Amino acid sequence: MKNSLVRFVLMLLLVSTPIVYTAFIYASLPATIPTHFDINGKPNGFGSKDTIWFITVLLSVIALGLYLLMTNLAKIDPKKTAGQTPELYQQLAIVLVGFLTAVNLVIVYSTQGGSIQVTKFLLPLLGLFFMALGFYMPRVKPNYFVGFRLPWTLENEENWMLTHRLVGKLWVPGGLFIFLMSLFLPSPYNFILFLLTTLVITIIPVIFSYRHFKKNRSANQ
Repeated sequence: MKNSLVRFVLMLLLVSTPIVYTAFIYASLPATIPTHFDINGKPNGFGSKDTIWFITVLLSVIALGLYLLMTNLAKIDPKKTAGQTPELYQQLAIVLVGFLTAVNLVIVYSTQGGSIQVTKFLLPLLGLFFMALGFYMPRVKPNYFVGFRLPWTLENEENWMLTHRLVGKLWVPGGLFIFLMSLFLPSPYNFILFLLTTLVITIIPVIFSYRHFKKNRSANQ
């Protein structure tokens, strides 16, 4: 109980970091800030600087809410498998909160003007996020909240296990590829490459899972 409270306080401090950062730089922000970015990561939409408070607070609340959800899966998971690996979900929750907090900080940083290309920050973060998820996915047991929650993976534990092993094998190198290419390729090529890589490493496990389902169904008929 004590460890859970300490973790929650630490997560609360983490998700509050973008809010504190916003308060620190708010007075120096221009009256109009970027609120939307094009494929090159350059601003193409603007609004009042007060907008940053809504965005920052909303993302912080979402991050904290997802942390609470992830750390309480054992209580609400109908399959009752989340309770078998509570530390895994705790670690996934920390990864998720860290990622959303980093994205939040990038958004706040982008409001300060200049020639900031948001994709140069966000795409490497997404690459690292895919790598982290790929590392954990093979250890995630069947549940209704985390993982490739397809009809055939939820119905068959072997399908779930094999699919998530494949996800791990694809997402770790795929995330590393996104990370490296986003650092060296210029926009919009890095963004296009990110979309294509994400599509490939997502569709392949879905196809694999469905083919495994069809194969098992044919064998049982």
